[in-house]
Amino acid sequence: MIYNFAISDLKIRYRNSILGFFWTFLEPLLILATLYIIFTNLFNSKIEHFPLYILVGIIMWNMFARGTQTGLGSILTRSSILTQIYLPREIPSLSSALTALFMFCFEMMAFAVFLIAFQFIPPITALLLPFVVCLEFILIVGISLPLSVLNVRYRDIQFIWTVVLQLGFFLTPIFYKSDILPSKIQDILYFSPMVRIIDMTHDLVLYNTIPSSESILTCLAIVLAIFGTGYIVFKKLEPKIIEEL
Repeated sequence: MIYNFAISDLKIRYRNSILGFFWTFLEPLLILATLYIIFTNLFNSKIEHFPLYILVGIIMWNMFARGTQTGLGSILTRSSILTQIYLPREIPSLSSALTALFMFCFEMMAFAVFLIAFQFIPPITALLLPFVVCLEFILIVGISLPLSVLNVRYRDIQFIWTVVLQLGFFLTPIFYKSDILPSKIQDILYFSPMVRIIDMTHDLVLYNTIPSSESILTCLAIVLAIFGTGYIVFKKLEPKIIEEL
């Protein structure tokens, strides 16, 4: 059911388009090309492999933003099904996270085009990227679960979360490195799992660097704490979902 919902979301996304499912590859390729042109012309950065640094960071952020935004409205989107038959209420959020994962894979295929264009061969440490993606997937589910039930009761959540994502994009080291920020902001961002996830992605994919065990364990602890808290909130509010739909 989770897989079918995820595939259904992809089909609906490109329904009635001339190129159809080919857009799953063409869309991220065009978006990444546009962002590359914009950011590389706006920022004269000395970061090594800066174009690829930006693109892989945006891909990781897109997965998070797309997964949580879709997950936020997942129960409302599936309300006609949930009110007619019993399904575990976690399924819509999980399928939204899976859709985001599918889109991530398509964007990584587009990223491969840029790797070829820049004649860059990823280091052996890039093989550890799936571990980071798994962490992000768990994080998306852990945030989507409580947001999906809260959004049923309080529709303001979707607008608040949009603002949070916009703020998070600029506070996350996607087109810069964290060390340029004031120390107080760095101390706050120390607890941001997406900051750590994107930093680890840059290290693994571009710089042949394995993150320290402290960084990995801290990120894992934060992600699991968010997931656990989110699931507890979800289970507490979940019994009243149908009444609110």
